[in-house]
Amino acid sequence: MSYNILSQDLLEDNSHLYRHCRRPVLHWSFRFPNILKEIKHFDADVLCLQEVQEDHYGAEIRPSLESLGYHCEYKMRTGRKPDGCAICFKHSKFSLLSVNPVEFYHPDISLLDRDNVGLVLLLQPKIPCAASPAICVANTHLLYNPRRGDIKLTQLAMLLAEISSVAHQKDGSFCPIVIISFLLFSIYPLKYVPIKISGTCVCRFVI
Repeated sequence: MSYNILSQDLLEDNSHLYRHCRRPVLHWSFRFPNILKEIKHFDADVLCLQEVQEDHYGAEIRPSLESLGYHCEYKMRTGRKPDGCAICFKHSKFSLLSVNPVEFYHPDISLLDRDNVGLVLLLQPKIPCAASPAICVANTHLLYNPRRGDIKLTQLAMLLAEISSVAHQKDGSFCPIVIISFLLFSIYPLKYVPIKISGTCVCRFVI
């Protein structure tokens, strides 16, 4: 499950985007209980969240999700930004093998001067009496600016490089890969976009 939960600080900074909404429904005190209700309803084994505000994550989001049986990992954006990405998974279903944060900001490269981040986890399914490969799960929120597709693609290339490293197995193959992200691309009409690494389709985007 993927959910951009809209950082409250970003909402306030860009309030002009939400003038069509009634003010009471924009308050975090109203939104979070409803977000949590949705999460409980779908009861996903893996949950990827974007625009997760750090103070809300520590005080409310993580404790609430842990009470539902989730283990949570979080990567905050660079540059003193208020939010980041989180991947949460049911610890009854998976064991955590590795946590791999990705920072897209590199001040010496013009296409990498933004503070977006990604997070890549390697998870081992807990399947009794069965040998199951690890699963690579990636989450990111690429740059919002619709005019800077060049930056989005550069950020995506960095994320795919990290995924390739994490998912690569000793025999040269790749473990299953899931990318559940807020990509902000409009060039593909399909929700599922196949991605190839070394000529083999190893993962599909959920956009």
